[in-house]
Amino acid sequence: MSNIKKAFENGKAFIAFITCGDPDLNTTKEAVKAAVKGGADLIELGIPFSDPTAEGPVIQGANLRALKGGITTDKIFDFVVDLRKEVSVPMVFMTYANVVYSYGSEDFIRRCHEIDIDGLILPDLPFEEKEEFEDVCNKYDVDLVSLIAPTSANRIAMIAKEAKGFIYVVSSLGVTGTRSSITTDLDSIVKVIRENTDVPCAIGFGISTPEQASKMSSISDGAIVGSAIIKLLEKHGKSAPSYIEDYVRSMKTAI
Repeated sequence: MSNIKKAFENGKAFIAFITCGDPDLNTTKEAVKAAVKGGADLIELGIPFSDPTAEGPVIQGANLRALKGGITTDKIFDFVVDLRKEVSVPMVFMTYANVVYSYGSEDFIRRCHEIDIDGLILPDLPFEEKEEFEDVCNKYDVDLVSLIAPTSANRIAMIAKEAKGFIYVVSSLGVTGTRSSITTDLDSIVKVIRENTDVPCAIGFGISTPEQASKMSSISDGAIVGSAIIKLLEKHGKSAPSYIEDYVRSMKTAI
């Protein structure tokens, strides 16, 4: 069984996204621990990239701050080794295909396996071009997480049937960022997913309030939040973890 599925075993899952190295790796470590203490069931660790095409200005800013601070993929790998001494919930990397390519796909994914990273999310990887990464992910027991967007239309069933770990349902067109409302017909998307797989699905992009989290998790198996957490890091810096714990607890309670 995929280790990621453990995040969905005890009711609705709350998934927290945190950019590695913003403002520094020690703060990232404390932020992850705070999120888990607040009730996060799965952690998405963002590996910064200079051109994060799926990200809005909040997470773009986090990427740039981390890169200016000297973050590297190897530093993040070493950081996860240390983090795993204290954090046991499933964790996945979210980054971009070029980061994996430039490191060497096999070396990158093998390292993920060695440090207990359970999955990999590459938002710029088209479903039809996933084989190069998927074969290596299967070899090292790392789930290549599929994304389904409002534009997936007649491809939803096809993507769902081959999904591993969990399915990341993109709530809205555009990039990440908090939204005042989410108007996509997500019920029909999740219905097709349910008809084609028993792999859990969680909804992300735009969720920031307990009310939104409650609504999205009532449709799916969980809620994913990134920008709202990154805003706390941007605002409070090294003192952000305590705010993150309280925020995550309010979101987990809502779902």
